[in-house]
Amino acid sequence: MRAAPDTPAFPRLSRTEPFRRRVRAWISARVPPGLMADDDPAAYAEWERRLLDAGLVCPAWPRRYGGAGLGVPEVLVLEEECARAGVPRIGRGTGELVAGPVLLAHGTEEQRARLLPGIRSGRDTYCQAYSEPSHGSDPASVKTRGTVAGDEIVIHGRKAWVHGARQAGTALVLCRTEPAADPHRGLSYVAVRLDEDNGVRVRPVRSADGSADLCEVEFDGARAPLRDVIGGPGGGWPVVMTALAHQRAGRAAAALTELETAFRDLVREAQKAGRSQDPLVRGHLAEAYTRLALLRRVVADPPASKAPGAGAAVVALMRAECRRRFGEIALAVTGAAGLLGADPGEEADGPAARRQRLFLSGRGDTIGDGTGEVLRDIVAERLLGLPKDRSPAGPGPEVPDGRR
Repeated sequence: MRAAPDTPAFPRLSRTEPFRRRVRAWISARVPPGLMADDDPAAYAEWERRLLDAGLVCPAWPRRYGGAGLGVPEVLVLEEECARAGVPRIGRGTGELVAGPVLLAHGTEEQRARLLPGIRSGRDTYCQAYSEPSHGSDPASVKTRGTVAGDEIVIHGRKAWVHGARQAGTALVLCRTEPAADPHRGLSYVAVRLDEDNGVRVRPVRSADGSADLCEVEFDGARAPLRDVIGGPGGGWPVVMTALAHQRAGRAAAALTELETAFRDLVREAQKAGRSQDPLVRGHLAEAYTRLALLRRVVADPPASKAPGAGAAVVALMRAECRRRFGEIALAVTGAAGLLGADPGEEADGPAARRQRLFLSGRGDTIGDGTGEVLRDIVAERLLGLPKDRSPAGPGPEVPDGRR
């Protein structure tokens, strides 16, 4: 979506401006005729092919695996320039943002050669299955069992709050394969085919905003070959820590693009309603702009730390609180009319409907990537070097006492 000239721009990193000019020129020269028409699948397929050829699908992946080796700031620029031109930046969801980085960090070369091409092409889709009904933010508490039987692993258990399970073909499942081991050991990270014929049942869960993207997934004897255990049997803890770090960073980058578009829509709405000179409205908009500018800065350049996951925890915490607060600000600016959702005659995914979904889903964001309390523990202990929490509640669940 092209930003209107009367809406504010967000601060940019100067070092990315040469890359921005190259990307803008590349997009302008290579957009197929007819891409803007919703009913032209041939143009979309050609655009997808051109992005794939240029390494701009899964662009953060190394070149040897089909990506472009871009850093986070450059990926943000690509997102922005595609939005500016009104063309899709074709992404591969969890496969691109989590499965790929996990395979690159912990997979074998055989696993990478076998699994990464299917993610890039869009043939293979993924979701993550970590949380269970009896626990939330603590991946070391999983009870789902994985039993090695010959050259397979057989999985029994139930996972909750699995995002996108209805659309995915494969779940990245954290299960316990060594029940007697330390809680942070004896875990395995397995790619499991989501199919009723494989003993998997998926049940959608309706959220407050009306969506059913979250699911409960039951594994009743689901099987996966041992070659699909990433990190090896019993090696799941460092793998899931890597997965969570990339999940948090990836969701924050996606939220930033969404929120900046929503902010521009909100400014135009305030101007249209004649409320842009109201001091209270101006204060709300200034707060939203400041939060988004800070989120942009930390997404593009997260805090450096030797401890795994600390920078991603900062990003996730800011993303969740920014998204929640933006939903509240949006309804405060639009007033009672904002509670009605889409305006008469507005498309189902128009600005008003998006603002209402932000408000309704924002509270859940504060627990979706780990609760704010858990993320603050990670930041305090891993980034700031503060002593571990010795309160009766114990240490943060992702920060075991010296164990990995």
